[in-house]
Amino acid sequence: MKTHEIPIRIRYGETDQMGVVYHGNYAQFMEIGRVEWLRNIGVSYRSMEESGIMLPVIALHLEFKKPAKYDDLIRVSTTLVKMPGVKIEFDYKICNEEGEVLTLGNTVLAFIDMKTGKPVKCPGYILEKIKSMEDSL
Repeated sequence: MKTHEIPIRIRYGETDQMGVVYHGNYAQFMEIGRVEWLRNIGVSYRSMEESGIMLPVIALHLEFKKPAKYDDLIRVSTTLVKMPGVKIEFDYKICNEEGEVLTLGNTVLAFIDMKTGKPVKCPGYILEKIKSMEDSL
């Protein structure tokens, strides 16, 4: 599956008293990676929600290797694990400028119909965009 990378500069407010990125901020970095992964294949969260589908996180896993610090430039690599069904799963690798792995992560999200609150299969237009992206590799 295709991987999308995005650079993020660590802001002062994202660090704790020890000068390292507060652990809770890594979920936001992964959200940025996931949103940009989808945007890169031609799907926006906004349009998905406007069509009545929301995508809440139902599982999140983080494995910390090394800390990121204020003003570091990190790269968030986001990879789709497999073709989505009712759920969509992403792996993440967060590295520093030297390419050292700082954090590994995984999220599982569910496609939910906003009217009923019930899980639904991945919309066809998203599957088509993923398939066309894979075909172009």
